[in-house]
Amino acid sequence: MPSNAQIAVRSVVLGLIGNIFLAAIKFVAGFLGNSYALIADAIESTTDIFASILVLVGIKYAAKPADENHPYGHGRAEALLTFVVVAFLVLAATIIAYQSIINIQTPHATPKPYTLIVLVVIVAFKEVLYRFTKKKSKETHSTALHAEAWHHRSDAITSLLAMIGITVALIFGQGYEIADDIAALLASAFILYNAYTIFRPALGEIMDEHTHQELEEEVRKLSVEVEGVVDTEKCFIRKIGMEYQIDLHVIVDRNIPVYEGHEISHRLKDHLMSSLPNILNVLIHIEPTDE
Repeated sequence: MPSNAQIAVRSVVLGLIGNIFLAAIKFVAGFLGNSYALIADAIESTTDIFASILVLVGIKYAAKPADENHPYGHGRAEALLTFVVVAFLVLAATIIAYQSIINIQTPHATPKPYTLIVLVVIVAFKEVLYRFTKKKSKETHSTALHAEAWHHRSDAITSLLAMIGITVALIFGQGYEIADDIAALLASAFILYNAYTIFRPALGEIMDEHTHQELEEEVRKLSVEVEGVVDTEKCFIRKIGMEYQIDLHVIVDRNIPVYEGHEISHRLKDHLMSSLPNILNVLIHIEPTDE
């Protein structure tokens, strides 16, 4: 069975190939079809290509095992690379918005009708890529893959906005050419929003924000299944790449000898790590029951 890192890498490579292919089609169709909305879409796809390469590098580096200098592994590299991806998105949105405003003030030809056909195909293909990558990001718990999935959704929505702009320009004719440019401007706003939705969880991961309630409930439930564990107290969870580090306080009978408490902690750690495959490590602190 492939590891989470291998699954993530394959998903990113698939998206990378798709982005290269679609960016080329968008640029050609946009220039020949007089559609800046389509060219703007191509610009975003181009930034997605570089972003996908960075995500690929980040996932591979994050999968490196722990060493003397990195006892918790290299997983945080994944979240750090996500910040770079966000920077690419902000840059793309800025370029698109700037050029859209210039185009709105400059008379130009109406987009060609065939650009709509190109966009329909692109929207469908990118939505399929989004759903596939989103599913894999949930399977692997990958922040970077989650960002990659939203790149695909962002691309699909910007293409949809381009479709709307071109349709308005074609239906109403001369004087409505700017609908295409307004669509590109709206797309830039959506890209910025999308950048925030990617940035926020990555920031939470770096700051060890507690957003793992479901996993905490599962850890507590599994813990009391172990003989000798009376209850659980504190449970701190931090996400490191695609895995989780757990710091857990468990309550045991105050009258048992130290060695027995030690054995309970080992049994509990083995039980948690065998039941939850995405656990990097479990640090257990033994607490005695009240008198």
